[in-house]
This record gives sequence, structure tokens and C-alpha cells, in this order.
Amino acid sequence: MCFLISPSRVLILCIGFLIAGNANAAALLAGAAKVDITDERGPVNDRLFARALVLKSGDTTAALVTIDAVAIGGIGRIKDDFLPNVRAKLQKELGIAPSNTLFNASHCHGLVHPEVEARTMQALKTAMKNLVPVKTGAGVGRETRIMENRRLVLKSGKVVDVRHAYSLPPDELVAAVGPVDTEIGVLRLDRLNGKPLAIVYNFACHPIQNVPSGGNTADITGFSSKTIEENLGKDCIALFVQGCGGDINPINYKAVNHLRSAEPLGLMLGLSTLRAVRKIKSQAGQPLVVHSKKLKLPRADHTKRIAAMEAERKTLADSLNGTFLNLNTFLPLAAKYGLAADFPSLNSYRYLHERKMGRTGLEKMDAKNRANLQSYIRNVHTMEQITRLNTNLRLLENHQKNGYDSGNKTIEAEVAGLRVGDFVIVTFPGELTVPIGLNIKKASPHDLTFIAGYTNGYIYYAPTAQQMKNTGGAQEDSDCLLAPEWQKIYEAKAGEIVRGLLK
Repeated sequence: MCFLISPSRVLILCIGFLIAGNANAAALLAGAAKVDITDERGPVNDRLFARALVLKSGDTTAALVTIDAVAIGGIGRIKDDFLPNVRAKLQKELGIAPSNTLFNASHCHGLVHPEVEARTMQALKTAMKNLVPVKTGAGVGRETRIMENRRLVLKSGKVVDVRHAYSLPPDELVAAVGPVDTEIGVLRLDRLNGKPLAIVYNFACHPIQNVPSGGNTADITGFSSKTIEENLGKDCIALFVQGCGGDINPINYKAVNHLRSAEPLGLMLGLSTLRAVRKIKSQAGQPLVVHSKKLKLPRADHTKRIAAMEAERKTLADSLNGTFLNLNTFLPLAAKYGLAADFPSLNSYRYLHERKMGRTGLEKMDAKNRANLQSYIRNVHTMEQITRLNTNLRLLENHQKNGYDSGNKTIEAEVAGLRVGDFVIVTFPGELTVPIGLNIKKASPHDLTFIAGYTNGYIYYAPTAQQMKNTGGAQEDSDCLLAPEWQKIYEAKAGEIVRGLLK
């Protein structure tokens, strides 16, 4: 039997097949899941999770995993073999290429379960099973209240940072503080019926505020994800992606007069994210693109910096002088002379009487006591400087010994890029400082470009070349493997990746 089809009918059929083919190619599927990874062998304040988002469009499948942990390898409970092990299983069991996977640590200092690897795989398998067609949208939220730059610029030009490991410099020496990034980058993924499936949100801040109980905690970003999920429903997963938080502390990180708690900060971040989520309109047929590159970055030779810090430490130690006071005599004198500047030792009438009698003993005693107080305080401030130097010098010496001096002149860094609709993010395995992220955002041709540190490995702090000129005064400049030239190389590659994602 023979069927005749008119030329016009053939054209209509061809157009129909083309439209159907394009619709199928553009269809985006997503699945999300989370699995508890809390170590319960000690007190627990709140739960830690591994959250997984699997994305599929045509022949491309990608996975984003966010983990409530300090790092992916390098330091903490998650070891260096975690990433290759999970990636190998992903490729074998789910067919997801290692280059299409992004694993981000929130950098909270909570303790993960010994079975974190198996539980992360469980989250990924569940997310894969949950694949459904989705619509996506992207936007930006703002949060200004929960973070502060921890780098303090002194009037001398030197920079120190705010850490628990050492004391703050005297207030009168501080001239300025560094920048913060107030943006919350948000990706919204909705089921076709409009019900939220997942929220990905990117923000820059060390989630290390802790909780009053001292129990195991996912800290600020654990509370923010919980807030988002509770507001959007139990079927929505909120994945926090840590940004350029290397030099960003929680607000009031050194507070001593009130309880420091991560929960109110997390609530604020979660609510600010929700405010942005509700303004985003999702659309179907959005593109999925993922890239991954390996960079060879120059490793730092810290020899000269170590020598300079050792010389500074010797100069400071040599400047310490003997003092008449000890701690027991200093404290009551400091209180007395701080409270009563004019008449510290006796009542005012006695001073007036002594003066009237021509006796100057009280004034001379006060002058001597004040001089002894100042001498003691100078030594304290000098010892505080030595403490900061010692702490950071140990970091430099350790990296020098295990890095450059052992023959390792370069370090490999995996840099990835992910685009989901209008949401574009580029990654780095180190603790990027805020200026790096601000530079990449400013140079990007796309407004909704975001940056994630702490991703696909861990290579310690990654400060700017300018910050590295600060010889050992801040942790970011000392707990560092990289030579200053790394910044230019990475920012150029990040820009290249962003442009590739937008093609």
C-alpha cells in the first residue's frame, strides 16, 4: 500500500519534529535529597546534612553536593580520598562524570559521621531517583547584618585579623576594616506545578559562630537552610554553597559580654534568602552547562617571609623591659587609676590638704604608679604581637616544610563552572577572600555570576596578591600554599569559564 503526502504536509511534519526535538533537548530534570551526617558520639545541638542536587538535560547530567563540614579533604573529618571515591562510585553506579560534579563544604566546624562517604552517596542516589521536570529562575538577595570582614588595617599600614587564637590590637591603632559581599546568589528550581523542589543559595561568611550549648552544630548555614526548608515545605531542599568567605567572620565573633549564637544569624540569612526566592519567576526550558578545568598554580616560597617574621619577633622580644608590677599588683592599680583620674589614691580633700601643707608625696606616688602601669601595658601589647606572630609563623613554617621545601613548586587546583538557566557559578578549592569574588563579579558580562570557594578539594587560604604583601599579620596571608601570581591566573580562568558557560 502506498501513501502520498503533499509537500506542504511534509513541511508541517518536519517543523513539528524540529519543535519536539528542541523541546526535548531543552527539558531540564532535577532531583534533590538530603541525608543526616551528624556524629552523635558527643553532645548534639542541631543536625548536619549532606544535600544533593542532580540535574539532567539531554546528554548532560551534573551533580551539586553541599556538605555541613569544614572542608572536602585537607582538614577535618572528610579525608582526601573522599572526593575520588564518591566520584568513582557516581560514575560507575549513576553514570555521572567526575568533571560534572561539584562538592562544596559549608566550612562549618561541625563533626560529621564516620560514614559520611556512604551517606553522601545515599543522598546522590535518592536525588537521582527523584528526577522530575523543573522550571528554574535566578536572582539576588541581600544580607548585611550577620558578617564582618576580619582583617583590620592598622595605622602603621600592617594588617591583622580577628581570631580566637590571639588578641585584638589596641583600638587606637585600628584605622579601617576590609570589604564584605552582601549578595546572596539564589537559584530556584520548581516542579512544573510551581511547587519548590530546591533552592541553591550562595553567600560569603565563615559559619563558625557556634552555639551556647557547645554541642555539635551545622552553625549559621545549617540554621539558614532549616529556615528555608521549613518555610517552603518538606519537599524542598535548601543547598547552601559557601562563597568567598576566607576573610569574613560572623558578626561579634569576639564578643565576651553576651552569648554568641549561630541561630539568630542563620535565621536572618534564611529569611533574607526567602525574600529573594519569592521574587524569582521560574521558567521551563532553561539550559544546563557544566565545565571543569585543572590549573597548575605556583606554590609559595615562604623563606623570606619566615625570615622577616623571625626578625620582627626578635625585635619585639628584645624590646620587653622589666616591670615593677606583676599581674596581682597591676589589676587593682589599673582599676583605681582608670576610675579616678584626679584623686585615685585618697579622697579629694586629702589631696587638697597635702597641697596646702606643701607636701607632694601623693602626686609623686601617683606619677610613679602611672608610669609603672604604662610600662606593664606596653609589655602586654608587645607580647600580644609576639603571640600573633608565633601563631602565624607556625602556619608558614609548616606549609614551607611540606610544600616548597619538599620539592613541590606547583599545586593543582580544580576549577569548575555550572550554569542552570541564568544562574552561573564558578568554583575554587581554597578559602577565597572577598576581593577575589568581587573582582570576578565585576569583570563578568553576566549579572547573575557567583563564586564558590571550598569546592572539589581544599588548598587552604587564597588571599589576593596585595594581601600577601602583608608579612604574616593575618591567618589568610600565612595559612597559604599559593604564590601571589595565583590570583591573576585564577581570575583569568574564572572569566574564561564564565564566558564559556554563557555561549
